[in-house]
Amino acid sequence: MTKKKILVADDDPAIVDVLQILLEDQGYEVLSTLNAEGIEALVQKKPDMVLLDIWMSGVNGKDICIRIKANENTKHIPVVMFSANRDTKEIAMECGADGFITKPFEINELIELIQKFTDNKS
Repeated sequence: MTKKKILVADDDPAIVDVLQILLEDQGYEVLSTLNAEGIEALVQKKPDMVLLDIWMSGVNGKDICIRIKANENTKHIPVVMFSANRDTKEIAMECGADGFITKPFEINELIELIQKFTDNKS
């Protein structure tokens, strides 16, 4: 069985490192970027899910989500927004994200969310 591929996009290196280690320990392949410009190129590698920070170094993750969901080749990829912003849910809904999680989050909560979006995909 091939590993599910998760794209983690956050401009905080500590968060990216922790999520990479955690998700790899859970058996996922992890693509990661600290740089908003790299996200759309990585999405072309067809991850099974995208974990996308709302605010990345001057770039709004909401705009990136809208572009992913508007693209015929990538619109099926689940996008989960995450942020410490108290409006995370509203922002995620506005841009067509499939889900959201607020920082700080419980690791088990994140794993359950990832499984929800990746377990039913082949």
